[in-house]
Amino acid sequence: MTPQRDGGADTEAERPEYAGHYRLESCLGSGGMGVVHLAASTSGRRLAVKVVHAEFARDPEFRGRFRQEVAAARRVSGAFTASVVDADPEADRPWMATLFIPGPTLAEAVKRNGPMAPAQVRRLMAGLAEALRDIHRVGVVHRDLKPSNVLLGEDGPKVIDFGISRPTDSELRTETGKLIGTPPFMAPEQFRRPREVGPAADVFALGSVIVHAATGRGPFDSDSPYLVAYQVVHDEPDLTGVPGNLAPLVVRCLAKEPEDRPTPDELMRELRSLAASYDTQAFVPSQRSGDRPDSGTGNAPGTGSVSGTGNTPGTGSASGTGAGTASGGRAPGRWGGQRAARGKRLPRLPVRTSRARPVLVAAVALAVVAGTAFASVRLLGAGSGTERPESTRQGTSARFGGWQTGPGSGGNSAPRCSYGAGRLLCARSGQVFALDPSDGSTLWRHPVPAAYGSRPPALAGGLVQPPADPGGRLEALDPRTGEPRWQRARPASAGTVQPAGGMLLLTGADGTVTGVDGATGDTAWHRRIPGQARPRFTAFPGDPLAYAATASADGSSTRVTAVDPATGEVRRDGRLRGDLTPVGVSGGALLLLATDVTTPDVRAVVRYDPRTGATRRVDLPFPLADARAAVRGDEVWLLGANGSLQAVDTGGRGLLWRLETSVLRGSAPVVDGGHVYFTGADGRLLAVDAGTGRLLGQTRPRMSSSPDRVSAGLPAPVVAGGRVYAAAPDGTVFAVDGRDPARW
Repeated sequence: MTPQRDGGADTEAERPEYAGHYRLESCLGSGGMGVVHLAASTSGRRLAVKVVHAEFARDPEFRGRFRQEVAAARRVSGAFTASVVDADPEADRPWMATLFIPGPTLAEAVKRNGPMAPAQVRRLMAGLAEALRDIHRVGVVHRDLKPSNVLLGEDGPKVIDFGISRPTDSELRTETGKLIGTPPFMAPEQFRRPREVGPAADVFALGSVIVHAATGRGPFDSDSPYLVAYQVVHDEPDLTGVPGNLAPLVVRCLAKEPEDRPTPDELMRELRSLAASYDTQAFVPSQRSGDRPDSGTGNAPGTGSVSGTGNTPGTGSASGTGAGTASGGRAPGRWGGQRAARGKRLPRLPVRTSRARPVLVAAVALAVVAGTAFASVRLLGAGSGTERPESTRQGTSARFGGWQTGPGSGGNSAPRCSYGAGRLLCARSGQVFALDPSDGSTLWRHPVPAAYGSRPPALAGGLVQPPADPGGRLEALDPRTGEPRWQRARPASAGTVQPAGGMLLLTGADGTVTGVDGATGDTAWHRRIPGQARPRFTAFPGDPLAYAATASADGSSTRVTAVDPATGEVRRDGRLRGDLTPVGVSGGALLLLATDVTTPDVRAVVRYDPRTGATRRVDLPFPLADARAAVRGDEVWLLGANGSLQAVDTGGRGLLWRLETSVLRGSAPVVDGGHVYFTGADGRLLAVDAGTGRLLGQTRPRMSSSPDRVSAGLPAPVVAGGRVYAAAPDGTVFAVDGRDPARW
């Protein structure tokens, strides 16, 4: 029987005969941006080939997005996606060929068979958590996870369709006209802050997809995409019908704030803990039925259908077609053919949680084994990073043996530390304290309001400046005793406080900046900074200037102003292309990270010489989400939220090396003595060779007593005198010999 094709004269009229050297046998379906065809490779392997519509093939911007989709799909493991076999984004009609996945989409399965049974929902949630972990690990944020982009394969769900925004998906657009997803499955930040969308948005979408699988509708349901957008941002989700033991996990996935959502690793750990009900043989499919359920599509057996050719329940919009979206006409028995038993009616559970609640941890720390925590594009030496027994790590008497302090009275939270005046100066909620760097003994403690800011103490004017007190007080402490040397009320409407040189720069809500002498507490100057409506300053050790960088509303440019902190006078001022954030200085030049216009992904490193106005841009091979950076000379080391560590030379050599680590949302990196140091959410301190990207060593994990929760941001390590000082989520501060990471 001739395979049925998706209806529509336009689709048939533009159907090509070949894509590359693949003969297109039949049309499986059409979406907003392309058509998916069934094809076969020379060896007979069945493929799904996505060919871009002719009208979009003429659009240079779309071609760029299609190239990005191909690159993203190639980076993600084939275990959880339709693997890319071949592609040509530069062809007259760009195309991409993926393995054919014989299985329906989740949208089709639910429409055909009704909501899934609780056991199937659990398996689906575990499979999607695994898929997102794999996707995020390689630096990809899907941003459009929905039932029509989930294929139910024999070996588990497959996530498809990377990088394409389809006009038919939604009427909602960003201010630049670019679509950001499908409203019922979008996270609140995709509506409120589309340029700040990160991996947590995919977790929110996972929660919505699970509700759809369990109930046949979404947690936010309306015929109007605009009303759905309002519900997503402001309303509580409707979890009626979600299995009772999964509802708490789904609630956490649907938290309004990204930092309150679990990571895929944590979801997998929680699902494993449901031992009584979770099927450990989750991905062993049951036998298919010999009879194909009547899907009403008219497809011949085995010809397949394409995802998104019809509306899915609760979406209110047509779904597009992704690469590899072809699905077999039969539904595998493990996913279809069984209607879920309705659970008891659950209350509408609140989603918004306290902003003070700690963020959920990304790392599965107890499963981390020394020496196996990293996978690198460079081949790591066998045994690198192996933890040695305590007696061995102590070494000889000539070697610094290290130390560790207990959490004290500050509870389980990672202290934030800096080095100054021969002391390790630390802050934790409710106290500022100084430690002896040689043995970790406490030299003094000083109580502070619990609501103090999150930065470590700093030296300004020779005195310790604790994090800013939101209650309106500034004070400075004697570094030897911890006794206050001066105190004063903050200027009216003062907002951010930034130490710079011997000064404190206070930016008020009205944009006025006040310079306060760190040694005396006296006001040195008070003025507005030209061109900066409400400047937020950054200062770097050894540099006499403070920098304010403010991006334009559309993110197309950034005004960078260098100010003398002692006088408030502008020394340099310029407008640069892109959304930029200063991260360091080198030889009089300012180094900045260029962020994507619509996401927090870092796309490039920019070197800007304010004396000449010259800029040099070094593009990254793929974007890094929420990257944090360290600078030394012309080189920049960037650690992304997904654990990718990259070294970039801004002097002309470009990317030097890349290392994929197991650390998700780690601290800012620190470079010293040829080593790059950073900490992970499980309390590990890691060292990497700054020149080669080879893992040199790592400490044991130091988890909080609540292992699924840590502080929102990890403090960066501190390096002084060849020693590395780090703080862990269990509240400890510890020191190791930075010259020999292999002995950690």
